[in-house]
Order: sequence, then structure tokens, then C-alpha cells
Amino acid sequence: MSMRALVVGYGSPLRGDDALGPLVADRLAALELPAGIEVAARHVLTAELVAELGAVERAVFLDAAVDLPPGAVRCVPLMPRWSASSMAHVHDPCELLAWCEALYGRAPHAWLISAGGAEFGYAHCQLSAPARAAIAPMLARIMTLLDLAAPDATG
Repeated sequence: MSMRALVVGYGSPLRGDDALGPLVADRLAALELPAGIEVAARHVLTAELVAELGAVERAVFLDAAVDLPPGAVRCVPLMPRWSASSMAHVHDPCELLAWCEALYGRAPHAWLISAGGAEFGYAHCQLSAPARAAIAPMLARIMTLLDLAAPDATG
């Protein structure tokens, strides 16, 4: 039986480098992935993801970061944790994992892969050069976390 995993890229495509998470998710979804690997691109993280998280062993979240140098990539493990926004429309990954644990008695092993952005202006609508350069290392880290073969470098 193959591993079940969920990869969620999130961010606003209208805010320059904030689109990095969804764009990396779209790149990953275009690859031939084994059965059981689901990929989603979202503007924000909402409570509906909790049911999907409850059905997988691993979860990887993808986002742009303002606290990293442009183009730098960081991968951190995530643990279930409640936040002050527990009834809000928009959630953070750790809060979704906490809901998953509360509802299903378990949460998947999860990580957040972030890359530093350079441009987050509303009218920008495209990635900066440093953010574009972070796509390949982000994809490589996803493949490692999910025990998958590296993507074709020509893609």
C-alpha cells in the first residue's frame, strides 16, 4: 500500500512572490506522481483541509516568507498547535493539524517549506527572480520528504 500525502501551496497570486506556494504546488501537480499523493493550490488555508489531512500520513505546506532573505528556502517540521484564531476563516498549518488531532485522534507528519520573497506588491502579479530561483529547491525538498524520485530537471 502506498503512502498517502497532501501537499498544499498557499498564497495570493495577486501579491507578487506570495504566489510562490500555489505556483510550486502547480508545478508539482504537473509531474507524474504516485497514487495517494494529492496536491492543492489555495489562496488561504481553510478548515475544509482538516478532513483531507485526517486521511494522510504526511503533509507538506508551501508558502512564501517575509522573514527569509529573498530566494532562501527553509523547511521546518510542524506540530499541532492551537492559535488565537481558532474560529477564524483563515487558519495556519499548525492549527489545522490541531483540529485534525482533535477530530481524528491523529495528525499527519507535517512540514512547512518556505522561500523568501522580494516583491509582495498588489499590482506585481509575477515572481521576482529570487522567488523563481527557489522553485527547484522547494520541489526537491518536497520530493525528499515524500520519498519520491527527483523531478526531471528539464521540466
